[in-house]
Amino acid sequence: MSLLVSVIGAGAMGSGIAQVAASNDSEVTIVDSSPQALENSQSKLKSILNRLVEKRKINKEESQHIISNINWSSEMNEISNSNLVIEAIVENMEIKQILFSQMESLVSDDCILATNTSSLSVAGIASVCNNPSRIMGIHFFNPAPLMKLVEVIPTNETDGDLLKEVKSILEGWGKTVVTAKDPPGFIVNRVARPFYGEALKIYEEGIADFATVDWAMKEFGGFCMGPFELMDYIGNDVNYSATKAVYDRTNHDPRYKPSATQKKLMDKGLLGRKSGKGYFDYSENAVNPEPQKNEELGRKIFKRILAMLINAAVDALNESIATRDDIDTAMKTGVNYPKGLLKWADEIGLNSQVAQLKELHSKFEDDRYIANPLLIKKVEESGTFY
Repeated sequence: MSLLVSVIGAGAMGSGIAQVAASNDSEVTIVDSSPQALENSQSKLKSILNRLVEKRKINKEESQHIISNINWSSEMNEISNSNLVIEAIVENMEIKQILFSQMESLVSDDCILATNTSSLSVAGIASVCNNPSRIMGIHFFNPAPLMKLVEVIPTNETDGDLLKEVKSILEGWGKTVVTAKDPPGFIVNRVARPFYGEALKIYEEGIADFATVDWAMKEFGGFCMGPFELMDYIGNDVNYSATKAVYDRTNHDPRYKPSATQKKLMDKGLLGRKSGKGYFDYSENAVNPEPQKNEELGRKIFKRILAMLINAAVDALNESIATRDDIDTAMKTGVNYPKGLLKWADEIGLNSQVAQLKELHSKFEDDRYIANPLLIKKVEESGTFY
């Protein structure tokens, strides 16, 4: 018997999740109150599948089968027979809470309800429900059909058997599943913040321009994309909102303070690729600055950003947000880091990481550079993470 899956929200993420489920023989209903959003979703999915046929990734029969597995509807009562409902709407707590109350009233008692939120408290969303034991976060990464990682976020009240069931479903869909507690940003969106934030600080200090920072991280760190081109790819509005959400939910922890530079670009509508301009210009025939390929400067930039990333990963481990292996898996699979950060820390040497952070703290007198107690303890005990 096919799994009956409903996805609430016909945007890019909701449609992507639906594609994943339908490609794995689930019967899927996409629900959205906007007829235009539903029409766009259907049109874009058909276009995506046609391209996959052209590239011989799938055949025409498979494409038609995927489409036949999906129903588009504006009626919420269409979710009533679902085994699993995944919400993928706007990142607004009040709106999500209203939706979850409505969803709970429509589905059977054994239906699993999940949110795809990337920044809001899953427990906060579940708090309005009569049966919070069946509610959890299932955080896909965009684009959902291509990105292997899914973060599953149970609350303290989530039923353990349902958690196992969901992980089994997702693994059956070909996903790499990690489990996280419910802190701001979960694993990836929390641990990755210094990749952007420290790069922006380096620019604001006048140490290097956007192109040079990006070059340094790719040349010496082996990253596929530099921080600024990645922010342009994600969208400055989306990236800024994620940073602000983590900053607000951590009582304004200085490590996650949003950048004034990024906010100015966002306010001017310079969102990156989708607006044609962000840190770089994507218009036709645009000429962007070349990086300053100074090895000493490049290595200095890379070591500084990496030290902050490693400190963030250690922080996640110290707070038991996730296991060592899940943290490293999440960063490699979710944001394509060349290595897991905790493994990387061992390879470089924990002493050097603490020394780097102490040097930055002494220079800037900023608490964002305080080394995590677990990192210091490992050094004192001559320990490692692996």
